[in-house]
Amino acid sequence: MAARAIARFVRLGPRKVGRVLDLIRGKGILEAYQILKFTRRRATKAVENVLKSAVANTRTPGDEPNLYIAETYVGGGPVLKRMRPRAMGRAAIYKRKTCHIYIVVESRKVSARR
Repeated sequence: MAARAIARFVRLGPRKVGRVLDLIRGKGILEAYQILKFTRRRATKAVENVLKSAVANTRTPGDEPNLYIAETYVGGGPVLKRMRPRAMGRAAIYKRKTCHIYIVVESRKVSARR
């Protein structure tokens, strides 16, 4: 059973979030938490919140050792355009990027060995 979580309109650039998602894609949940704990990037907090939400969306609580991250991807959100004053009365436009973070968590099939 797959569970997913989405965080929309996160005030971070999609490329910066994508670098953090690349670190945890395909890993187990417990290993992903450890990677996020020791990664020093601003995007780790947002990614960890989405991961916790995806784990909470699974139907079997307490099944964390059997869960893994099946899919992670980030999409660009709307761009907030702002103005900054420049020399001689001019203005420069700078863009505040946003993104949407998607994480899908699935349960690994545990085979009973005889």
